[in-house]
Amino acid sequence: MHYVECYKKTDALGKASMIASSWFGVGLLPIAPGTFATLAGLPLVFLNAHNSPTLATLFLLCFLAFAMWTSGLTQNILGRIDPPQVVIDEVGGTLVALFLVPFSWLTFFLGFLLFRIFDIVKPFPVRRLEALKGGKGIVLDDLLAGIYANLCLRIILFLVA
Repeated sequence: MHYVECYKKTDALGKASMIASSWFGVGLLPIAPGTFATLAGLPLVFLNAHNSPTLATLFLLCFLAFAMWTSGLTQNILGRIDPPQVVIDEVGGTLVALFLVPFSWLTFFLGFLLFRIFDIVKPFPVRRLEALKGGKGIVLDDLLAGIYANLCLRIILFLVA
């Protein structure tokens, strides 16, 4: 069934889940929705970068749990495994990629670039995480790609400092 038809037929909770998991419609873009969702998530990353480490960690954990829940619910509504319209996982991965990294436009750019590379290439064991059921399978591969990006970014920053 088509996304819009499913949206019309679901209840209010399903609609809210579909809106959130598509990152407010970014996932409906016909070209590179994951890349555009990563870009659209950068303001959230910017806001979290200004939180204390404790609050940033709490926010990240809550966001990832929310992303898993909405992704799983939307997947069930659409009746399709890892639907392309679900892009909240890219936002979560970007939050992880730039987690507790000193803010600058250079770190934002490098974090974005590294995350997209790891999300697209899916080095071991990122691809294996996609096999998990429900929202966990949708989100955890991006979380690990974000961890790889974060570690690489920290190495780069260490080497140039």
